[in-house]
Amino acid sequence: MSPLASRRLDTALGLAAILLWSTSVAFGRSLGEQLGPLTTAALIYTLGGLLGTAVLAVSNKLPALRALPRRYLLGCGALFCAYMASLYLGLGLAATHSQVLQVGLLNYLWPTLTVLLSVPILRLRAGPLLVPGAILATAGVFLATTQDQSLTWPAIQVNLAQNGLPYLLGLSAALSWALYSTLSRRWASQAAGQAVPLFMLCTGLLLGGARALVAETTQWSPRAVAELAYMVVGSNLAYAFWERAMRRGDIVLVAAASLLTPLLSTLVSTLYLDARPGPRLWIGCAMVIAGAVVCKSQVRET
Repeated sequence: MSPLASRRLDTALGLAAILLWSTSVAFGRSLGEQLGPLTTAALIYTLGGLLGTAVLAVSNKLPALRALPRRYLLGCGALFCAYMASLYLGLGLAATHSQVLQVGLLNYLWPTLTVLLSVPILRLRAGPLLVPGAILATAGVFLATTQDQSLTWPAIQVNLAQNGLPYLLGLSAALSWALYSTLSRRWASQAAGQAVPLFMLCTGLLLGGARALVAETTQWSPRAVAELAYMVVGSNLAYAFWERAMRRGDIVLVAAASLLTPLLSTLVSTLYLDARPGPRLWIGCAMVIAGAVVCKSQVRET
């Protein structure tokens, strides 16, 4: 395969990852309600990691892991774990389905943050509207998270005091994934192997250890089994596809396409969870997308 064809394939895989991720908030919350957030995340990533590692073993790609840079394995591995823990705990701790949508939207600041971080980390060129675009996206999240309260500082303080942890976890998830995406490109873009299954397995084992220390009620059903199977396979495919796109695809194009993820995720979550988002959430979602579009338009490869 020619270098151009390979780059196009890796870019297409990144687009497929975006479609799969658009369902993760809805399915993650649904599973969390049935099994508990820690149990859900531990099972998804332990089983997903085992599946991915088995695929690598069958295809004789495990030896390539030894050639990966240590800073990629340790640094990006830690960021991967931080992202998964933050996202699933944030979704699980959200008080209502409405707050699930808000935490999900906060998590989807990562496309904007990825573009922002690509400037200092990947040494891309930035235009004058990059910062205003980021401010617009952030303002959209701020508007969405205040949809049930008046837009006054005392009301915002009360909301954060009562329900602030899920928001903090959503922001942590966005920052962790943006750093993971850019640093994996910088540290391992030319490496032959990929360690996503290893990252997934480590994440699952760490969360499983945390689960052993926390009492959670689990209620198994055919629906829970089906959702878990979908998340295990879908997560494996999405993270492997994204890894390839970030390392060898068109990072700016894929990041631009990922701008639609907040809208797609909100639509899926609204239907699947039977949530009732208010108008501020839809306006905030549009602002997040618009801000990310502006940011993308202001960044060019040198």
